[in-house]
Amino acid sequence: MISKPEILIVGGGVAGLSLATRLGKSMGKHGKARITLIDKSFSHVWKPMLHCFASGTMQNENDRINFISQASGHNFEFWPGEVVSIDRVRQEVVLSPLCAADGTVVLESRTIKYDTIVIAIGSCANDFGTPGVRENCLSIDNLVEANAFNEKFRMELLRAFANNSELDIAIVGGGATGTQLAAELHKALEIVGPFNLHAFGKPPPKLRVTLLQSGPRILPAFPESVSAAAQTELERIGVTVRTSARVAGANATGFTLKDGTRVSAKLRVWAAGVKAPEVTTTYGGLALNNTGQILVKANLSAIGDEHIFALGDCSYIDGDPMPATAQVAQQQARHLARYLPAWIEKGQKIPPCVFHNKGAIVALGKYNGWAALPGGTVWGGGFSHGLSARIAHLLLYRQHQMELYGFYRGLMSCFSDWVDTFIRPSIRLD
Repeated sequence: MISKPEILIVGGGVAGLSLATRLGKSMGKHGKARITLIDKSFSHVWKPMLHCFASGTMQNENDRINFISQASGHNFEFWPGEVVSIDRVRQEVVLSPLCAADGTVVLESRTIKYDTIVIAIGSCANDFGTPGVRENCLSIDNLVEANAFNEKFRMELLRAFANNSELDIAIVGGGATGTQLAAELHKALEIVGPFNLHAFGKPPPKLRVTLLQSGPRILPAFPESVSAAAQTELERIGVTVRTSARVAGANATGFTLKDGTRVSAKLRVWAAGVKAPEVTTTYGGLALNNTGQILVKANLSAIGDEHIFALGDCSYIDGDPMPATAQVAQQQARHLARYLPAWIEKGQKIPPCVFHNKGAIVALGKYNGWAALPGGTVWGGGFSHGLSARIAHLLLYRQHQMELYGFYRGLMSCFSDWVDTFIRPSIRLD
């Protein structure tokens, strides 16, 4: 009996889960390959919404896609764990032990064979070796980190309510994540205020958010008009925006800037820079760039190994790099889902992946939003307070859900979320 080709997909983010779902429909359903998704978490969330989970303005329990359920319904398998090494000669990966919250080992280290492996482990913030950042700053690169920040935010907000004091938060990084988080935190305070006024008999505490950007403007990937308008909007709602502010170090009370000034903060968030997770250095000596991203050819195969592919934020196309965005990850996943089956079954070459830029959207909570379309056209902002751009941002999320769930189940998910607004508070309170 001829064994099925073993396809491993490492990472269940935007690219990995989309690819596993599509390959499950085209190959797994018809018994043409065994497809296995590996992730150290048990569920998927859309990374562009992590700032909403961190602030508590979205309930992530309603927005997670369970890997086991998704695998069962779409003809692929799921194994929890983290790939800590790749043996490219034997074509096998080693998974780290899986431990419970109390440290108990649930599953010992395991070894899994592969014929083809696709690495889609995403990215994380880059602290550039800045002293004190790892020890004293929070990040929101995944759901665990977003939930951890939300827990600290709610506790510090409670303390500020009880003591009638201010809550200082400093965010390093004026890209989309840092900028949107700053707005969502103010939105969270506006929502949570009425829930606590009766309990403490005091007005809401003052929230002081400082956004630190090393470059001359925030949102550098957007047109200058959007950067200027976003800064004006943030300052209108009370966010202090400091550009050309390079961080020299961090400690338990705040940040020290290169010019020697101090920015005090009870909560410190690092949302600057992009790099691949450090585990890529253990992946069998694959060629990496200086931020740990896997160097790949235009067809997304790793340089030096045609049986390994990498896509999304953890990859870097040598000579033609693409931005680390969900849009790029989705297009690369669709490209591999289209051409990988013929390469596995018939040896047909995989053509280069061509990125079609459809623009970018930034939504500052309920306050404003902009869409930067190809050709320099900007949509949103103005008297409408960016309603159209904010709706477009939400529709992108719903489109992602429908791609994974299917049209009808996706519609039911939208309906259940709408019904949920009449039952649960509009912010996470516990």
